[in-house]
Amino acid sequence: MSAPESSALRASVPGPSGGGPHRRPYDSLLAKGEDRRQRILGVAERLLARNGWRNTSLAQIAKEAGVTPAGLLHHFESKEQLLNAVLDARDDDDENHADYRSGDLITELGRVPERFNRAPELVGTFTVLLVENIAPDAPLHDRLHKRYRDAVDIIIELIKRGQRDGQYRADFDAAGKAVEILAFINGMETLWLLDPSIPLAEVFKQYADSLGRDWSPRSPT
Repeated sequence: MSAPESSALRASVPGPSGGGPHRRPYDSLLAKGEDRRQRILGVAERLLARNGWRNTSLAQIAKEAGVTPAGLLHHFESKEQLLNAVLDARDDDDENHADYRSGDLITELGRVPERFNRAPELVGTFTVLLVENIAPDAPLHDRLHKRYRDAVDIIIELIKRGQRDGQYRADFDAAGKAVEILAFINGMETLWLLDPSIPLAEVFKQYADSLGRDWSPRSPT
């Protein structure tokens, strides 16, 4: 917004007595805009998890979020941009609460169930979007495929680092184990959506402990 436009905006807002201009803080407007954006995202996550992206329209999201279609398009210019924003929310949650790059892989694997309790809507939305975008021509296919490859590479590096440091045995294939770990996590997300009574913390702890035992360097005989 240019300086003249900003001045015009302030001048158009009446003061407390209805007379002169009232300099409403611009950050208050930004905060309201961000609140509206987050409300739209929250509704999108819920509807996408329930109906999938093919059966969810921008008009439906706007109506449930309490904004006009034009108001939604002010924040998200297209359905694809909104879908990517939903994935951004999942990635941000992972980035803010996990320490895979510098932490211990076994420990972090045992903490994965925290995400299920912290942001269940993100788990459901991500799983639905993943299934719906398997086809190469789907709008999120390339991004999800890259996300998977990046995750594999991160886990491979963590395993290899542990092998170099003597923390893990050196006689198993890091790439194969990385794929296995991701398959376990994604599979548990799907099963949990089907049956939320699954004792996730216990299941993940048992799996992490089994990897820890299996990967531990063998004592010399």
